[in-house]
Amino acid sequence: MAGIGNGEFSFASTNAKGGTARSGLARIQTTQKKNNGICHDDSGPPMKAQTIDELHSLQKKRSTPTTPIKGTQGAFSIMSEEERQKQQLQSISASLASLTRETGPKVVKGDPAKKTGHVVHHHYHTPTISVSDSSLKFTHVLYNLSPAELYEQAIKYEKGSFITASGALATLSGAKTGRSPRDKRVVNDETTAEELWWGKGSPNIEMDEHTFMVNRERAVDYLNSLDKVFVNDQFLNWDPEHRIRVRIVSARAYHSLFMHNMCIRPTPEELEDFGTPDFTIYNAGQFPCNRYTHYMTSSTSIDVHLARKEMVILGTQYAGEMKKGLFSVMHYLMPKREILSLHSGCNMGKDGDVALFFGLSGTGKTTLSTDHNRYLIGDDEHCWSGNGVSNIEGGCYAKCIDLSRDKEPDIWNAIKFGTVLENVVFEEHNREVDYSDKSVTENTRAAYPIEYIPNVKLPCVGPHPKNVILLACDAFGVLPPVSKLSLAQTMYHFISGYTALVAGTEDGIKEPQATFSACFGAAFIMLHPTKYAAMLAAKMQKHGATGWLVNTGWSGGSYGSGSRIKLAYTRKIIDAIHSGSLLQANFVKTDVFGLEIPTEVEGVPSDILDPINAWSDKKAYKDTRLKLAGLFKKNFEVFTNYKIGEDDSLQEEILAAGPNF
Repeated sequence: MAGIGNGEFSFASTNAKGGTARSGLARIQTTQKKNNGICHDDSGPPMKAQTIDELHSLQKKRSTPTTPIKGTQGAFSIMSEEERQKQQLQSISASLASLTRETGPKVVKGDPAKKTGHVVHHHYHTPTISVSDSSLKFTHVLYNLSPAELYEQAIKYEKGSFITASGALATLSGAKTGRSPRDKRVVNDETTAEELWWGKGSPNIEMDEHTFMVNRERAVDYLNSLDKVFVNDQFLNWDPEHRIRVRIVSARAYHSLFMHNMCIRPTPEELEDFGTPDFTIYNAGQFPCNRYTHYMTSSTSIDVHLARKEMVILGTQYAGEMKKGLFSVMHYLMPKREILSLHSGCNMGKDGDVALFFGLSGTGKTTLSTDHNRYLIGDDEHCWSGNGVSNIEGGCYAKCIDLSRDKEPDIWNAIKFGTVLENVVFEEHNREVDYSDKSVTENTRAAYPIEYIPNVKLPCVGPHPKNVILLACDAFGVLPPVSKLSLAQTMYHFISGYTALVAGTEDGIKEPQATFSACFGAAFIMLHPTKYAAMLAAKMQKHGATGWLVNTGWSGGSYGSGSRIKLAYTRKIIDAIHSGSLLQANFVKTDVFGLEIPTEVEGVPSDILDPINAWSDKKAYKDTRLKLAGLFKKNFEVFTNYKIGEDDSLQEEILAAGPNF
């Protein structure tokens, strides 16, 4: 049984100066294991603001005159069918059940602030096990509200919510402006103990079922104490044969609108027959966990119980926790159906040829998968089943820092009414967003429905992929601009998930820093990386897909001496992959990495295709190549003791596909 991984806590009886804590309780200390190369906290540097009011003040640039906020009234519509209304409320009541005191609260549809006759108070309430104050009140359910209704709720009741000049809703996520992977826990029970990837290198930090139930009770009690909660019933996976029904219960209109955009929106007919969800999220937002609860190392906790099909969020309002939490669940559920879950972009040509794009941040995945000559199936999360590929999500979650109309016109134009803008700064009077301003955070984001992209393929499904493209921004300048991969090499580089940070991105970094993230999304996978890699290879082999390694980083030297490969050249390479012409090229094999590189690509200078030719100092190139090869080997050591397949042949084949020196 593995320990709790990279988050541990200890009790100390003395304070920093050697005395006891003023409360008389043992002081909690949080220790983090650093540099594990797997989980990264996206939240960035500490907040500049010390209070919510100060955080709010960062949002707007002062100007005169100020623009008053004007609220509007809107009717809340309910389903007219009495019996279906009752069944729906029964289901929601069961979701909100407090398991130790009550089987379910009284629930009623409608906004408690509205005093009109539009809302009929049908409710469902089961007898209490023991009476508590929550049995004396209704919990008002705001169910699958429209974006317009959610705008009204956010602007009226949530500080920091404003309509921007483009029509998007600007919101604040509070103190957390990114994910907190060190606070994510998964219940280790009889099933998951054997199925999940635990231990060194794994993103899965364990907790027991009792602790999960303590946190679940805390979240449910908080939600039931509110006058109203937001409930979204939606789908994941555009393939109707394999879609998952999800229910999200949250305290904020911002979270409800975010998930309205990011999940697949049911039709009215589908909503009528929604039934019991396959998975439920209880998002208590700002309400913290109890830090004296076992396994807790901060006031934030994101907990997943796969057997109960539930997720609990405490102590963070960052909406991305819901999106990526569900993605982790799909990484568990889909492989059990022999469906491969993928952290990738996906597009399709007019002839039906599909390409998958894998790549970590900064590799160009979004830019290269967004092609006006091709249809977008999705930008981030996909499934590959016997039916082909399908997008998991119903929306896009784009980075906004330094966004411009010229560089990213599709994203720019998608930021309109219905879109959620997180933590951006805008001019107070005219509400124009300054996308270069990092006052709140560098991790500014936009969440919008996928149909806001003009060349989207609806429904978001496609045939089996023809090409699998692995992107790496190699700041060492060692990898070729493009290499054709064997199946074993595809598995090796897929498991490695390599890119490099450039010098100067952090204080003290003087040279490129290699980064490895298994399956190009280690923070979200549930099973051992070799499981996903073996499935990928099997599907590629069955459907005749070709693997490619594309370097979007440096050529002619490392960062600081060489130059970044021009985007125009990379686009020519991607075009040649799509058209199939690159498969017809002549290839030569490189030393050490053993990569097959083309001798020419139309529109790309031939002297950069083999990296050694672009370096003036050949010895420096060879030394740097050996250094990077050593980093690959060291990273892969954590995977070498894991058996793949029925015998050792596949294991040996993958190891042989790595650097040889």
